Amino acid sequence: MALIAGVLALAAAKGEVLHRGSGLVFVVAMVVMAVTGGALAAFIPERLSVVAAGLSLYLVVTALLTVRPPPEDDRLVHGTALAVGVGVAVLGFTFGIEAIRRDDGQLDGFPALPYFVFAAVAALAAVGDIRMLRGTPLVGHRRIGRHLWRMCFALLVATASFFLGQAQVFPEPIRHFALLSVPVIAVLGVMAYWLLRVLWFEPRRASPGEATD
Repeated sequence: MALIAGVLALAAAKGEVLHRGSGLVFVVAMVVMAVTGGALAAFIPERLSVVAAGLSLYLVVTALLTVRPPPEDDRLVHGTALAVGVGVAVLGFTFGIEAIRRDDGQLDGFPALPYFVFAAVAALAAVGDIRMLRGTPLVGHRRIGRHLWRMCFALLVATASFFLGQAQVFPEPIRHFALLSVPVIAVLGVMAYWLLRVLWFEPRRASPGEATD
């Protein structure tokens, strides 16, 4: 459901009913997947999935709050989300260091690099939250860019988890890394396209006196 809704949200005209509806379905599906998947992964244990689940949850919730802010206790809600992001970053860096210290360089079958990548993304998002809470306004293309990259990265995590993380469930004739990587690369490419368009090209086309929101 998350993958289908995420693709629909990317393909639909931004701001239209289909975009808003599929985006909301994507958020709900990702939250359910992150909470249940993260809890199950903690019992295996598969700590990389715990970090990925926490990051996905943090990104989709804060992306939704960017375009649909809570009516009250705005700083409390964003502060709670920030605490989750910082926690994910700390966990990711901690697990990555533990993987490096092991003789085989792995933790639960995964090398240190993906732990550090997820931790770095969480830390980057947390820095953005700190700036926002300190009073840096989110208007115009900056607001849309924040919403866009967080949603798209969560979709990227879901796509990679499905096609690459669950490669064994696909029929053997198509069970090739290069083939299963195509959807992941496609999401990455679409994310790069929209970020460039929103954060670079559209602001440059705007006139100096034009309103930004």
